[in-house]
Amino acid sequence: MLRVLVVDDELPAREELAYLLRLDERIGEILTAESGADALRALEREPVDAIFLDIRMPGLTGIELARVLARFTHAPAVVFVTAYDEHAVDAFELEVVDYLLKPVRPERLTDAIRRVVERANGPAARREPADAETIPVELGGVTRFVPRSEVRYVEAHGDYARLHTGDASHLVRASLATLADQWQEAGFVRIHRRLLVALPYVSEVRFDAGRCVVQVGDAELQVSRRHTAQLRELLVRRARPGRGEGR
Repeated sequence: MLRVLVVDDELPAREELAYLLRLDERIGEILTAESGADALRALEREPVDAIFLDIRMPGLTGIELARVLARFTHAPAVVFVTAYDEHAVDAFELEVVDYLLKPVRPERLTDAIRRVVERANGPAARREPADAETIPVELGGVTRFVPRSEVRYVEAHGDYARLHTGDASHLVRASLATLADQWQEAGFVRIHRRLLVALPYVSEVRFDAGRCVVQVGDAELQVSRRHTAQLRELLVRRARPGRGEGR
């Protein structure tokens, strides 16, 4: 069973969340703290499996506390619980387990606990299917969660990355290098220092004047000479999955 810590500067919110957590049989001991500093003191006394953490608190905010926890050798899983949705991008950057909006719905809390359990059981158990991940993006002050399976290609945009889907594009606070590393197993391939493509969306590869170009939806994307050979090999391997590498 999980030992969890609830951190919120408002007593009613702490009590309500603790009550909902007690209803889940996967939850064992529940500790509470009214501030980020109080939470750190509690963690010095005994470790926990997960922290359900408010974001807007006096003193040490939830975002700041999560950054501190990320440096722990054995960091607890972090679930943000907040009334505000504008911090979803920060949550993505910090790789928190889940992001719950107040008032917390029991079914969303159940799902968050499931994610915490999977994380506690190790990487293999907690890995989502390749196309199951969602990315929080902000659009007009509203946070949407875009399925990674809808992302056709990604374009570097300074310290950010722009995700291109079939009908829109979204700016996220993550570098192209980071996404290339994290999304490799989901079929994303680097074709240029500024471009990452999802192989299932590549419909055509051609050579124009000695340069390689891939067609992804309506977009024609240039492949750098450095990445051309690797891309061709991956596409051939994908098209002929039954052939061994030695043939």
